[in-house]
Amino acid sequence: MVERREFTPGRLGIFGGTFDPPHIGHLVLAWEALHTFELERVLWVLTPYPPHKRCEGILPLDDRLAMLECAIAEAAEFEICRVDIDRPPPHYAVDTLRILREQYSQAELYYLIGGDSLHDLQSWYHPEELLWSCNAIGVMRRPGDEVDLPALEAVLPGISVRLRWLNAPMLDISSSDIRQRVAEGLPFRYFLPGKVYQMICQRRLYRI
Repeated sequence: MVERREFTPGRLGIFGGTFDPPHIGHLVLAWEALHTFELERVLWVLTPYPPHKRCEGILPLDDRLAMLECAIAEAAEFEICRVDIDRPPPHYAVDTLRILREQYSQAELYYLIGGDSLHDLQSWYHPEELLWSCNAIGVMRRPGDEVDLPALEAVLPGISVRLRWLNAPMLDISSSDIRQRVAEGLPFRYFLPGKVYQMICQRRLYRI
């Protein structure tokens, strides 16, 4: 495991998710964001109980946290943030950002989302407050993504000046597909960091 030095926050990426499991695609996107947006560090915010998902099929927090620790262990620029782990649900993004804004008052906060999440942003909890709780929204856009900015601006005034674009490599990998592959006995080794793969096998995670 690499040693993570103390740092004075300059520009931080906030990358949230259930990470069930964390895979190569997550790492590539976070690394691309780190360099494209010139971030000091990417904070991985593991959400224990996502308000927009049914929690019955999600692995216990301890398993997901252990996998995430393994996934990012070799990158000093990546760090797990316990902001959602250490507080009771519900875990809305706007509340997460509000807490991080207080914690890193001197930093620029880049909230990282996928292009699909941008389309749904207006339906999130208090999206207007979320918009102004960060310095920018880094959108990880895949080839072919179309965004109707005038329509977004009409429902979320000011969003256009907050958006920063990241043209992500085309990696057709998803956590749900990996879970299905494991359950069906299909190969899944190279969708994951090696230590995450080993943990899934050793703990027999995602088996039916």
